[in-house]
Amino acid sequence: MSHARIDRRRLLRSTTALAAASAGMPNSLFGRPSMAQESRSPNARPRVGCIGLGGMGRGDARAAKAYGDLVAFCDVDRTHAEQANRDPNLGNGQGAVYEDYRKLLERKDIDVVTISTPDHWHTKICLDALHAGKDIYCQKPLTLTIEEGRLLCRAVHETGRVLQVGTQQRSENRNVFLMAVAMVRGGRIGRVRRVTCAIGGAPAGGPFKTAAVPAHLNWDMWLGQAPKVEYIPERGHANFRWWYEYSGGKLTDWGAHHVDIAQWAIGMERSGPQWIEPLTAQHPVSLENGNPTAVDRYNTATEFLVRCVFPNGVELHIRHDTENGILFEGENGSFFVSRSKLTGEPVDALKQNPLSDSMLMALRKGKRLDRHMGNFMECVRDRSLPVSDVFSHHRALTTCHLANIALRLGRKLQWNPEIEQIVGDSTANAWQAREQRKGYEIEG
Repeated sequence: MSHARIDRRRLLRSTTALAAASAGMPNSLFGRPSMAQESRSPNARPRVGCIGLGGMGRGDARAAKAYGDLVAFCDVDRTHAEQANRDPNLGNGQGAVYEDYRKLLERKDIDVVTISTPDHWHTKICLDALHAGKDIYCQKPLTLTIEEGRLLCRAVHETGRVLQVGTQQRSENRNVFLMAVAMVRGGRIGRVRRVTCAIGGAPAGGPFKTAAVPAHLNWDMWLGQAPKVEYIPERGHANFRWWYEYSGGKLTDWGAHHVDIAQWAIGMERSGPQWIEPLTAQHPVSLENGNPTAVDRYNTATEFLVRCVFPNGVELHIRHDTENGILFEGENGSFFVSRSKLTGEPVDALKQNPLSDSMLMALRKGKRLDRHMGNFMECVRDRSLPVSDVFSHHRALTTCHLANIALRLGRKLQWNPEIEQIVGDSTANAWQAREQRKGYEIEG
């Protein structure tokens, strides 16, 4: 993979303007409902178009159907879209089927879209949907690069559309992560010293063989901005996360969840680390200047330990080993949270001194403790900022992207979170963006 040079002046102008705009972002984005919504009763259910209908996409479609009417299904693998439309619990044969998402976005009667494609397509589809006047529920990680995050933040700010990121730990799992954030912010462990995010390792695999492209799959469009390569089944669908061309491995998969919660808890959800240091790194292929030297096997990091230091002095460790979850360590105690448990002495103390409902509601921006899709749909109705907003997600994912850059280049990086630039390392700074294949370029 080659990486495009960034126009440093343009980047500095855009990041400085964005920082000023988003730092004081109000809960309301002053957005208007779509034209389709305005033409119907205020109590009418939104009309939903679903883009990307693999396993996660069908799950998001099912969640959206509880609040809206599913009217269109799109996937570059036509069998996915057709199966979703035929499913009696989704389209029941009544929706329209598309291969090209742009055709779906052209429909003026669609208010909301769910986007559950592979990661490298998220930003381009989101930008097109925002400018088409749609509100969006998009799966995580929202971006493939740091620059894409800035483009999305600016577009949401300019269009006033609602964009909820699928980092559902902010809403689901019996609200144990919400409680963890409230405990840290409420001083239950005193000053935080270290947070450890254990996110698991990635698989090694290959060499894999090329194959004929299935007739039902538009492989060129599946690749999108990524380099043109021959079809390898293990590159697509369920395994795309293990290729840097399309994702960031575990760092942007589980990292997008746990690092998000960690930065939220320590009050760095609108900031970022100052130092990123790779302490352990193992890739399944050799890297040359950070780029994989083989095209027929997985290439994202399988083992890693990255140390990040934030402006408030908190250390964040991201590692592949130990039990999946987040360990918060403070001067007055520590506790552990995962999707299955919340444990530690500070947790036990909640029985005698519980968290206040007002604190939990404040973290939810005043919204009820609804499911993640429910929070999104409530924000679609009242035009407010969802619990997983693009601005905080961009900052958490920037940490994950920086960790990957440090792992791939094998060196410590200094980051200025205010201007969003790597300090004193022009080579590493160029990795904030990447070259995009002609015909699939992303424009803000």
